[in-house]
Amino acid sequence: MSFNTALTRKLGIAVPIIQGGMQLVAYAELASAVSNAGGLGILSALTQSTPDDLRKEIRKCQSMTNKPFGVNLTLLPSLNPPDYAAYARVITEEGVKIVETAGHNPGPIIAQLKKANIIILHKCTTIRQAKSAIKLGVDFLSIDGFECAGHVGEHDLTNFILLGRARQELKVPFIASGGFAEGRGLAAALALGAEGINMGTRFLCTVEAPIHQKIKEAIVHAQETDTTLVMRRWRNTSRYFANTVTEAVLRIEKESSSGEFSEVAPFVNGQRGRQVFLDGDINHGVWMVGQAVGLIQDIPTCEELVRRVEQESLLTIEGIHKLYHDRPLQTRL
Repeated sequence: MSFNTALTRKLGIAVPIIQGGMQLVAYAELASAVSNAGGLGILSALTQSTPDDLRKEIRKCQSMTNKPFGVNLTLLPSLNPPDYAAYARVITEEGVKIVETAGHNPGPIIAQLKKANIIILHKCTTIRQAKSAIKLGVDFLSIDGFECAGHVGEHDLTNFILLGRARQELKVPFIASGGFAEGRGLAAALALGAEGINMGTRFLCTVEAPIHQKIKEAIVHAQETDTTLVMRRWRNTSRYFANTVTEAVLRIEKESSSGEFSEVAPFVNGQRGRQVFLDGDINHGVWMVGQAVGLIQDIPTCEELVRRVEQESLLTIEGIHKLYHDRPLQTRL
């Protein structure tokens, strides 16, 4: 048995698994390892300080794999936004064929990338967002359930419902994202109509992930209840690993009378999160993980992980099929 989905065919990958484009984590070492294992590795564009730095990282990744890989470009609200068009131009000039987009007002960037015939995967947390993205000409939709790490949206829709609604409503193929870490999850996503899955937290806890070993060990020992949602007060709800910093943020959200985001800004500062990954102190800042932390029991290589998920999913599908081996399926419908 082998996979043959719209995702594997269009992207030229062997296994319908995409590595999340995680900020401060999705460097060439991780992306190339996932691609070499048969999935789709993703670089994080905005982890690179400048478009020229992204160019160097793309070239580094190209030197480490001859398999397809992509770049994540997330558009976030900011008083001083990055030069997104310059990042997109570098992606185009360096011959990247796949881009994962996310965030606010992606239309101009998607149009710029589509002119270069780049395949676009766009992340959404609601069906309404997905329908808007379809109008922009995206090739795949990444449907993010409430279980995911990072920005979960404001509607608390879990994947079991969200993927079912995507199957009912969407005319563009979609990928399941949020809560996936095992082969059984991949089999379930395919059963719900997805063409593959996106795994972020699971790839965070691999040998090649460029973060401190203590953080990986914290993930292994964590349970599914060890995440928390912060910044809901400002409609920027995000899921992080539960620690002393998220406790402080939640306390401000609950008790502050001013309602000013500036009160929590020092706690959710990206530099503090970067130091967590560099130094291994889980309480130094906020860092994104999904509820899938409860499923993670070890720290494999990307090759070992992709093979495991692939084989487990195929065995799961085969096992379900055997439940109905007595007579052909069509005679029972």
